[in-house]
Amino acid sequence: MSPALSMLERAPARPAESPTNPSAPTRTTPILPLRLEEVCYEAGGKRLIDRISLTFGGGARSVILGPNGAGKSLLLRLCHGLIAPSAGHVSWAAPPAIAVQHRQAMVFQRPVLLRRSVEANVAYPLRLRGVGARARAARVAEALARAGLSALAKQPARSLSGGEQQRLAIARAWVMDPEVLFLDEPTANLDPAAARAIEELIESVHRSGAKIILTTHDLGLAQRLADEVIFLHAGRVRECKAATGFFTQPETAEAEAFLKGNLTW
Repeated sequence: MSPALSMLERAPARPAESPTNPSAPTRTTPILPLRLEEVCYEAGGKRLIDRISLTFGGGARSVILGPNGAGKSLLLRLCHGLIAPSAGHVSWAAPPAIAVQHRQAMVFQRPVLLRRSVEANVAYPLRLRGVGARARAARVAEALARAGLSALAKQPARSLSGGEQQRLAIARAWVMDPEVLFLDEPTANLDPAAARAIEELIESVHRSGAKIILTTHDLGLAQRLADEVIFLHAGRVRECKAATGFFTQPETAEAEAFLKGNLTW
């Protein structure tokens, strides 16, 4: 199995099934907030993430915004636990006994799909977690409906368009009921209609109770989805504030230049 797929599907193990609704999960001790303290990441003798301290609480949709090469994807992978910081600490609020990696998930910019049908891709992580057949079928049907993929359930996953594959990857992550969903450039290289479908799905996942943390360099996407913006440039957080304030009153020259399309790296 691909390492990327393996990490993606280290999504939340489903808790004991509800006696009234076999497909509905139960909630336990929250894993948020997620805290980064003086986090650095170095590779090839270069510091790519530089002394970042952040706290991600529940509720708000957090958008990590910045130009290409700012370090957005690296920061997301550090938060998710896919890579370890060279210095500093990344910690969750949940006590050590809780398997945090089973209660958060990440969807990559280029999702890795199994050579199986659409519905088999969504069912796979549930089967790994030992979810019974009846509950699994109900949950898969719900996830495909949410993603607008019910009519494509029997098709090979890799035959889908780019936008459909991205929706499938989000559905596969959502089916495990993550408390936190990380999304790396979810609408990159998609046409406007496909991008809008992804945005609507992200909004739906957020309404279902998942904390959304996503990266993008797309100002339109950030303005439509963000509740709070973390503006990253050259591996450092230049601003972290409510989205309305960031877009109307940026506090740094870098943020102002980025919003005007004039920022150089």
